[in-house]
Amino acid sequence: MYRTLQMQLQERIEGSLQERYGVALTNLAVELPPKIAFGEMALPVAFELAKRLKKAPRAIAMELQAELAQMPGVAGVDVAGAGYLNVRLDRAAMVKRMAADEHAVVGGGGFRLVEHTSINPNKAAHVGHLRNAILGDSFARMLKKDEYKPGWETGVQNYIDNTGVQVADIVVAVTVLRDMSLADVQRWIAELRAAGTRLDYVCWDLYAAVSQWYEAEPEKAAERKKIRLDTLHAIEAGGNDTAAIAELIATGVLRRHLETMERLGIEYDFLPRESEILHLHFWEAARALMVEKGVLYLETEGKNRGCWVMRRAISQAAGVELAETGPDEDAKIIIRSNGTVTYVGKDIAYHLWKYGLLGKDFGYTTFREYATHTCWISAVEGEDPHPSYAHADAIYNVIDSRQDDPQTQVKEALRALGYAAEADRYTHLNYAFVGLTARTAEDLGYVLSDEDKAKNFIEVSGRKGFGVKADDLIDRMIAAARAEVDARHPELEDRERAEIAEAIGVGALRFFLLRFTRNTVIAFDYQDALAFDGETGPYAQYAAVRAANIFRKAGVSAEAALAAVEGLDLAAMLEGDEGTSVWEVWLTASRLSLVLEQAIAAAEPAMLGRYAFVLAQQFNNFYHRHHILTETDEARKMLLLATAAVARRELVRVLGWLGIAVPSAM
Repeated sequence: MYRTLQMQLQERIEGSLQERYGVALTNLAVELPPKIAFGEMALPVAFELAKRLKKAPRAIAMELQAELAQMPGVAGVDVAGAGYLNVRLDRAAMVKRMAADEHAVVGGGGFRLVEHTSINPNKAAHVGHLRNAILGDSFARMLKKDEYKPGWETGVQNYIDNTGVQVADIVVAVTVLRDMSLADVQRWIAELRAAGTRLDYVCWDLYAAVSQWYEAEPEKAAERKKIRLDTLHAIEAGGNDTAAIAELIATGVLRRHLETMERLGIEYDFLPRESEILHLHFWEAARALMVEKGVLYLETEGKNRGCWVMRRAISQAAGVELAETGPDEDAKIIIRSNGTVTYVGKDIAYHLWKYGLLGKDFGYTTFREYATHTCWISAVEGEDPHPSYAHADAIYNVIDSRQDDPQTQVKEALRALGYAAEADRYTHLNYAFVGLTARTAEDLGYVLSDEDKAKNFIEVSGRKGFGVKADDLIDRMIAAARAEVDARHPELEDRERAEIAEAIGVGALRFFLLRFTRNTVIAFDYQDALAFDGETGPYAQYAAVRAANIFRKAGVSAEAALAAVEGLDLAAMLEGDEGTSVWEVWLTASRLSLVLEQAIAAAEPAMLGRYAFVLAQQFNNFYHRHHILTETDEARKMLLLATAAVARRELVRVLGWLGIAVPSAM
């Protein structure tokens, strides 16, 4: 609702400026005043216009004041200081419109493609992978259509590098360290499945073992490096036993990854695999296009001689002519002198496909059935009928900050190919890594040195086998929550206590990984994550549960309380200190669509996490200040109940976008 009034205010100001001064001014700033006594909106527009109009800001503000005060929903406008316009909203009118669930529309046309998770299918997922997946899943939820918003048509995909060096390492582990043939591997996987042993966990240890084997005997390093490279080439070529072993292991581990993610409420629409990118010759099509457009060229001099390269973004921006400067030593290598294609080269082809610019598409086959939709996987020849995801209007890639440069080069390749609009609609949701606090690492059984204990965080390493597997962490979170639920609610049935514990444990994990801005390094601490006080998932969940308990005890539904607001005389009840404390909850709740829009524009789910905490905090303060159930004034009691209802409604919504369920009890 706040966003609706903000847009109306901006539109009125823009029209007035055009009419009065012949000035076009878009993207007008609307700020939240530091104190509610100053109003609910502050506009610095007079300061923006002062130089252009050669008038004092206060004089401009005075001219706009009367016109803005006449707007519906506005109770008054004050000119403050040197020229701020402080807008006071009509509290009663706004509360009634909010109770009726009026809010700004969030959404639009076009197809948005969100890529996240993208774990190498060579071992179990770990806590660092969870940050990627939870960020991407929450961002997709922010975009998708739901009961609150029309949203955008959105596809969620999980890129599977099933032909990369990490998969090659696992194949080396089973074929060399364990001396297994294709038949042996088939039998081994079947035995693991029959015994209930998890393939991804076994591969975790194998990956650490083969990583150590590569470095164990320096005199054999070259020989072992060749084994690794030959294995990689065999996997890429396909049609051989080595590739078949890689396919068995990678697909088996992928299935486990999807099961892990589903525990967190994370689902996918499409799983594009690198094997199909290779076998369907995506790169060859992209290369031909890049050569034709002059983006890719063969370097004949300098350190990159014999390589096909493209100029980096910084070189392009500088506009330096190659003929004047000689070989561009900083050019990005796309095809090495030995003929192999780099990661960036493959990624350029992949993103041309995403935008439907490659002239090729995958085959699609069914891989997993979720409750509401099918998850498809790429194939050379697929099923019919099938969907296609090669028509994105905007792309969002959740990839860690170490890939900032490659992502920039892919965008620059699109721009250089003449697809500037597509490059502008290409968003890299980068993020910093996740470590563990020393306390959590020790709780998980790791022995730390005194030096490690003094660190701010302990870095995980899959190659060293050091880290917390995602499923183990989820289990630990749920078990800790279950102990608390059992102690608080022994009267509940076992099944309900299990459901509550799962909601709390998963919610705590998701909130902890979302509350920090993307480029903040996280030191994960499961005890901090599970705390019921502070900026945590359980704190926000508890506020929503507390609100629900009010209605259970009052014998009134939240819907009935909200509907009753229309018949109340609210003006007096929303004034004074007591009324303002109620109004503050409504005001914060009214900002939901504004915060959602801002979070989408910044690609920053942490903004919603912060909003959820602030709203929960305001509701708890309201709850402790006002004795809702014992209020004797019936009209006031209904307003207090409606205030609890609107706080819960918006809390449930924002937590839903964060992928966090509200349990029945806490």
